[in-house]
Amino acid sequence: MIHLTGTVLHGDGVASDAWIDGGTITYTRPVGADRAHTIRGVAMPGLVDVHCHIGLGADIVVERSEALAQAATVLATGVTLVRDLGVPADMTWIDAESNVPHIIHCGTHIARQKRYIRGVSRDIEPAELPDVIVEEARRGNGWVKLVGDWIERSKGADADLEPLWPREILIDAVQAAHEAGAKVAVHTFATETIDDLLEAGVDDIEHGTGMTPDQMQEVAARGILVTPTANQVATFAAIAEQAGAKYPVYARRMMGMYENRVEHMAAMADAGISLLMGSDSGSTLSHGTFPSELQACVDAGIPASAVIAAASWEGRRRLGFSALEEGSAADVVVYSDDPRSDMSVLDSPLAIIRDGRLVSEATD
Repeated sequence: MIHLTGTVLHGDGVASDAWIDGGTITYTRPVGADRAHTIRGVAMPGLVDVHCHIGLGADIVVERSEALAQAATVLATGVTLVRDLGVPADMTWIDAESNVPHIIHCGTHIARQKRYIRGVSRDIEPAELPDVIVEEARRGNGWVKLVGDWIERSKGADADLEPLWPREILIDAVQAAHEAGAKVAVHTFATETIDDLLEAGVDDIEHGTGMTPDQMQEVAARGILVTPTANQVATFAAIAEQAGAKYPVYARRMMGMYENRVEHMAAMADAGISLLMGSDSGSTLSHGTFPSELQACVDAGIPASAVIAAASWEGRRRLGFSALEEGSAADVVVYSDDPRSDMSVLDSPLAIIRDGRLVSEATD
């Protein structure tokens, strides 16, 4: 048994004490509480990284040993729940491991030929999308990942971000996914893609760097989730530099979004969008960077209170998971102070608990 004391932030409010017994949490002192292991600090539901690629690395699909190391690194940051937004391999084997977060699998990214990172996506023709999205949905745990736009290099110097899917096909595909019991998350940078996503009724927009103020208002009104991925957007300057003279139109757009990133993310929060937090770790960004992602979102103008809520109790609930309500599974991270007032504590959790099991505890 574990006794949490100090401050316990949970989906229904705040408590001063809680006990973990048999893998679940209770706010009523149980029999045998005097023998419990006590952890003092600010406890909250384990963090949720909704955009993470465990099993993906510089060489695309990594060996099992490296995937386990990635997962352990993520868990060590207090992340007990991951939505793995696309890996071109069956990663369900990792669910049997203990020193890993809970993982929501999303199958493989769906894209078109030469319109995404080579080797990462399942590349198809537009007409195939409704059938393929159902196939990938069946491989996942209720989510599927689409690439909504990417550079169209065939246009040479005029190349720019362009939507991948005709609107009517996208509408049919999203409907098919929903009928199969899956929600749809879409990678998008471009303004031109957003209206199609709204028409199609997607559930989650990843990055969303091209959204206009009017589109933000509509996204908020429809309750569509958005993951800002501040660390990924911070790489846009390097992407623009790499595009350089070969793709000047694309380079200007990426640099413009980079330069406007702070105002843009603050505007998302001001619009009342339901935010999620995601590191986009895997391949180009390292695993274990979730704390820096949260700090980057705060630095970009999203209030710390909104960032921490989205990374913990609100984010978990938005994905359909418990948030330390009475009798729910005990996924917990404990800090020395409230991260809403001191973000630095995110770098050094006092304790991490997964399914009621103490995974790690700091020692003096």
